[in-house]
Amino acid sequence: MQGSRSRLGHIPGPERTDLMLRWALAFFIVAIIAGVFGFAGIADSAAGIGRVLFFVFVVLAVVSFFFGRRVSV
Repeated sequence: MQGSRSRLGHIPGPERTDLMLRWALAFFIVAIIAGVFGFAGIADSAAGIGRVLFFVFVVLAVVSFFFGRRVSV
């Protein structure tokens, strides 16, 4: 059952960063909708959370690119 969650809720490597990117996108969408309706405080907070999640995603993606495919000899 590759790519599915286990009983303990563990998410395998690539899906974990994909999930984080989806959460970042969700917070940016909330920020845009809140900004359109004039809720500046909520929009600013959601955009900040989305920005942090996006940069954490980028760092994890770069780290997994360099260290994720190690071949042991």
